[in-house]
Amino acid sequence: MILVTGASGQLGHAILTLLSERGTAARGSSRSSSARGPLVDFDDPASISFEGVATLVLVSAGEAEDDVVVARHEAAIAAAERDGVAHVVYTSLASEGDHLAFALAHRWTERRLRESSLSWTILRNGLYAELFGSLFGWDGSRLTSAFGGGALAAVARADLAEAAAVVADRPERHVGRTYDLVGEPVTANDVATRLGVDLADVSLHDKRVELDAAGLKPFQPAMLLSIFTSVRHGFLSASGSDLRLLLEREPRDAVQVATEAASAGRPNL
Repeated sequence: MILVTGASGQLGHAILTLLSERGTAARGSSRSSSARGPLVDFDDPASISFEGVATLVLVSAGEAEDDVVVARHEAAIAAAERDGVAHVVYTSLASEGDHLAFALAHRWTERRLRESSLSWTILRNGLYAELFGSLFGWDGSRLTSAFGGGALAAVARADLAEAAAVVADRPERHVGRTYDLVGEPVTANDVATRLGVDLADVSLHDKRVELDAAGLKPFQPAMLLSIFTSVRHGFLSASGSDLRLLLEREPRDAVQVATEAASAGRPNL
């Protein structure tokens, strides 16, 4: 049986749905009672049980400071070792993402898996095209961006979910593999052109001021600004073939996915 963690989140839910559509025995776990499966709280190691789980899809338990995320992943991996899980599929971060403020917990988890007694596959996921689109702003009818002229090898969330489902369904084919799941480079200008609007550049200083005033969680402004500066300065633009390899088709149009996300925030004038 396959267990997908974080099944109340968008990525985990999509992976679980795709596995079910493939006719694969799978269930989800979450801290939320809305998940299709048991409640598993990584902040409460005593609540974790992976008895009867052959393959664990460990969806990164982010949205916190590094020490919290690392502790959550340690609790999950230790429970997998204890309960006899055969294989772990971990949703990590793209190889080029080491400059991002949230990279450390991902790389720690990769190292922990490699040093564990478990069989594993690491999926180094590129940043979502949906996230890229959501990080644009609007100044009237103009699109605003702190990405400068940089590009992001963005990926549709649905493609990453499908890749994870492919690996989890036949884990024996992917033992000890690390896949870099990135798309084709997308720029702010690509999105503006697709929308048919003008584009205005925002400096990193002005974006930081905006984020600091937005009432976010304490760790979020630094995380978001690290995305802006990494894209702006060309650290997240490398494309690759691993996504096509797993999907056995061309990935979704990341520009269109990002454009739709940007358009969703467009004010009614």
